[in-house]
Amino acid sequence: MFNIRNALRRATAQADSVVFCRKGREYSRASISTGPQQQHETFYEFRTYYIKPHLNAAFHKLTNEKIHLRTALSELVGYWSVEYGGLNQVFHIWKYESYAQRAAVRAALAQDPNWMEQYISKAMPMLSSQDNEVTYLVPWSKIQKPPKEGGVYELVSFQMKPGGPAVWGQSFQGAVCTHAAPGYAYPVGVFHSEFGLLNRLHVLWWYENADQRAAVRHKAHSDARVVSAVRQSVAYLESQKNKLLFPCSYSPLK
Repeated sequence: MFNIRNALRRATAQADSVVFCRKGREYSRASISTGPQQQHETFYEFRTYYIKPHLNAAFHKLTNEKIHLRTALSELVGYWSVEYGGLNQVFHIWKYESYAQRAAVRAALAQDPNWMEQYISKAMPMLSSQDNEVTYLVPWSKIQKPPKEGGVYELVSFQMKPGGPAVWGQSFQGAVCTHAAPGYAYPVGVFHSEFGLLNRLHVLWWYENADQRAAVRHKAHSDARVVSAVRQSVAYLESQKNKLLFPCSYSPLK
């Protein structure tokens, strides 16, 4: 196992100069392994809250009023309500430079009377459950802001077969790159799980609206290049799911 990890890290070092493939650059030599990101320590925490249906509006109002208490301590990438793919849910992404930073932030929040009294004590009874996952950006991706505000986002999650990036990394990257070509979807970021379900990948897309997303999907189904790339990737796929997300007013990504 140690030798395998070292081999993957050496391989991914070659991908440091490879940028996100939306601009149509070569991707055949890039790896999806998260080695470089782990060495740089920066990671992204995905958090999903399940809200009690009758308290959905109250939760959003409270969060809108008090989120500044939380963002004062660490960077919020985006905060969305789930429109399709899961009712009464919110999904948010937080950026940390290290696990030590996250631990320090959590400790500071626990000692902050304003946060605990004004938000946590009121918000927690509104939730039925919570979930979180630690992810890294894949080496060939970076967080990209959409070209304009006011659109919708789609989070597509892929559960890949065991074996890791050495097995399915290149095929998956090829499939993502074809969907990120001009005239298709706008990729915000591609993430690889570290804590949570392993061999899991997430692609966050942006569209001008839900109808544009439907049109893009229809177009992709008749594009031979896209179909070919997807067929290669799906051989390593166990399952997938998606959610259509609407950015909240206090979300940095809108």
